Amino acid sequence: MTQAILTINAGSSSIKFALFAREGVEPPRDVLRGELDGIGARPRLRTRDAQGGALDAREFDELASLSAAEQHRRCLDFLVGWLAGQAAGWQIVAVGHRVVHGGERYAAPLLLAPADIQALAALAPLALLHQPYNVAGIRALTALLPEVPQVACFDTAFHMTQPALARRFPLPRRLAEAGILRYGFHGLSYEYIAGELPRHLGAAAEGRVVVAHLGNGASMCALRGRRSVATTMGFTALDGLMMGTRCGAIDPGVLLYLMEFHGMDAAALSRLLYKESGLLGVSGISQDMRVLLASPAAEAAEAVDLFCYRIARELGSLAAALGGLDALVFTGGIGEHAAPVRAAVCRQAEWLGARLDAAANARHATRISNADSRLAILVLPTDEERMIAGHAAALIG
Repeated sequence: MTQAILTINAGSSSIKFALFAREGVEPPRDVLRGELDGIGARPRLRTRDAQGGALDAREFDELASLSAAEQHRRCLDFLVGWLAGQAAGWQIVAVGHRVVHGGERYAAPLLLAPADIQALAALAPLALLHQPYNVAGIRALTALLPEVPQVACFDTAFHMTQPALARRFPLPRRLAEAGILRYGFHGLSYEYIAGELPRHLGAAAEGRVVVAHLGNGASMCALRGRRSVATTMGFTALDGLMMGTRCGAIDPGVLLYLMEFHGMDAAALSRLLYKESGLLGVSGISQDMRVLLASPAAEAAEAVDLFCYRIARELGSLAAALGGLDALVFTGGIGEHAAPVRAAVCRQAEWLGARLDAAANARHATRISNADSRLAILVLPTDEERMIAGHAAALIG
């Protein structure tokens, strides 16, 4: 049988998965990818083969009346059974999990022991939309495949190279010593892009680069020598850019005001900041950038404009952290596919030397800067699943 590595990215409303062939010392090779989404409402399965061809698509209407937690559990059970049917001739030798928060303790991928799973569960308050579901995925796959090594790959680990000053909040020292620091997220995406930069930039890949990972969750990272030196997210995945339903950076005085004068408790604030803000909150229409770009509503346009404005402001901050800027990279669902967003950001970055090739941007070319641009401007697809599979393959030897 051919050895395979399964990757799992379990979120609150979706479970993304991929199967990779493990062939000697070569990097893992795609076999299939898919997603179970709509969890909490009406789950559905969408899968494709290594060439992008559709494999299976189905709806799970019978699960609609169940709780989100029960839907999540049953979707994981179904996934393992479905893979067993699809992967005849394949032997799963490791499961690699995306884990959003590793705290101070976990700075590199690792083979999980029961004590590690408990420690990761304790970090759930720092990533409410992700960590509980990451841990649920680990526990489910550990129970379903008890003899198979489980590997955790952390979104925070890539940012451990940041200088100490970049990670500090101006709070009393005792709080920093208790772990209240800037951690940063989307690290697996940034790690993948950092590995791709030399192919597109040559020696300039080692220079001053900002990567914008733009999707329902969004952040930016400043790289020097292809290592993280600053990022927009902080202690939780709530800071920095405006996102699909998350507000991003906000004056903490607003939260104190809402507590004192609007009677909001921690649960209400959490719901507001994580689920009711961002593109959805400003537009009142949708958290989906595709819907907003197609909408004639002024509220939709304002939400898109604010999203781009926040990116442009953070770009200036990250350029300052780098002492200049040599390249800007767009990635993530919005970064890769929303040409109007890229155009708006680049217009606001002309003071940094950004000059956009409008035709290249419209066709989603890899390089979208024109010949007069002082910055190289790239659009690169990210592949967090491939990073997870590579780390899992390395850890099991």
